[in-house]
Amino acid sequence: MLDLLDRESHPALRVDGDERLARAELRRQIGHLERQLSTLVAEAFPRLDVDTRAPTVCDGPRALGLGELESVRDSLAIRVGEAGRTLQERTDREARNRELLERMLARPMDFRWVRVSRADLGEPGCGHWHSRPRFGPLGMLMGWWRVKVSSGCPLSGRLAAVER
Repeated sequence: MLDLLDRESHPALRVDGDERLARAELRRQIGHLERQLSTLVAEAFPRLDVDTRAPTVCDGPRALGLGELESVRDSLAIRVGEAGRTLQERTDREARNRELLERMLARPMDFRWVRVSRADLGEPGCGHWHSRPRFGPLGMLMGWWRVKVSSGCPLSGRLAAVER
């Protein structure tokens, strides 16, 4: 039994020092990339779906070789980069929409019929802000514009009325 635990007696279990250091470094890099990916998933959670599937390198359980570890690291690095770019694009778009909403609230007449939803701002819910004329066609002819804020989902008001 003791000879089974002795690494030196089994040539298949021998790993030279350089390969051991390389494996340790690759595992450290993979762990760092997995933490980055999980952080991006947490930041983007309600607004964005990030691909977190792990690539399949082999069919059964076994220790991965250096080439396979490098392949896992490279695919993780690509996914982290793509997720970071997608999240940054979404964040930039939401910031532009917030600026649009601020300008729209300040001068509704300049943004006729523009509608900004809560989803456009990265907020939960289904409300929106809509630049509309006050008093219908008369207000449109007179230049009386306002930003109307919706109260949220149309079904939530109906359900509340039904429950009463």
